[in-house]
Amino acid sequence: MMKMKKYLACLMATLMMSGAMVACGGNSESGSTSSVAPAGDSSVDFEFDDETATETEAEVEDSDAETADSEAGDDSAVEATAADVEFEDVVDAQPGQAYLAMTDSQVWVQYWGSSTDSGYMLAYDAGVADITGNGTYTVSVNADTKGFIYDVTGDVDGEYTPSGIGFAAVIIKDGEKLTPDAIITIDKITIDGEEVEMTGKNYTSTEDGCIRSNIYNHYIDTPSGDARSTEGSIYDADGNPIVDDADEYTPQIIDGSAIGEWKKIEVTFTVSGMANDATPVAGADDDSVDSDADADADSSADADADSADSADSSADDATAAGEEEESVDFVIE
Repeated sequence: MMKMKKYLACLMATLMMSGAMVACGGNSESGSTSSVAPAGDSSVDFEFDDETATETEAEVEDSDAETADSEAGDDSAVEATAADVEFEDVVDAQPGQAYLAMTDSQVWVQYWGSSTDSGYMLAYDAGVADITGNGTYTVSVNADTKGFIYDVTGDVDGEYTPSGIGFAAVIIKDGEKLTPDAIITIDKITIDGEEVEMTGKNYTSTEDGCIRSNIYNHYIDTPSGDARSTEGSIYDADGNPIVDDADEYTPQIIDGSAIGEWKKIEVTFTVSGMANDATPVAGADDDSVDSDADADADSSADADADSADSADSSADDATAAGEEEESVDFVIE
């Protein structure tokens, strides 16, 4: 009985092992299409990751290309906009011309009669005046221009308004040589059409080869030694006042602290003291003036010579005619 039980137990164990082997063998040999990747099958993972990476790189490249095109389009739009805007002409003061030297309170916005110096931003539409003799003139600076706005903000549709005054003066370029006797009297100062009160008298001086009349110069407190006005020199050689109201002349004829925002500033002034109403041509040097004089002299000499030749020729003709008449009369007789 005991032997029979052992036998049956062995048989049952044998049958269970056979079933397990059949099951395992069928699973390993069958063409299973399971979507679950077997553990350790790196080839499947590699193909999946590789495809995913390829697709991602392509998407990134397309995205970068679209971004680059978009940025290029934006830059082209800005350039086209700036190119389509017609900026005002920049103005460079020439020798013999007066201009309004100007800075704002920050000494950033400036004009010194040139479009290439640090003050180029106010060179657009700047008003200059040819000083041709005694008379009244007007100079100006204008911050309400497309060129100014673009140079300050970098945007043709930008906005910027200067504020305050750091320096202001009427200057005649190369005036020491071309208009040495010119006396400048400031008549009126307007900011955006509103007249500014003048609290002192202006004077004229020579600075760096130019004739200048300060409007607001806070760097100095008293007129220079060569200060002059329509009354004559303000000081003698020793620096003593000559005129009775010498203390009224000042390099600050307006209250700079009272100046707020501005767009356009104009200054009207009178020039007097010049010997005549004609000055050398702007930019002409002494040699060119001498050459013109020599040319005039040569022209006059040539004209005189031509006149003399003409007179001699007429005399010769008259003599010849007289001799011919006598000869004819003699024959007739």
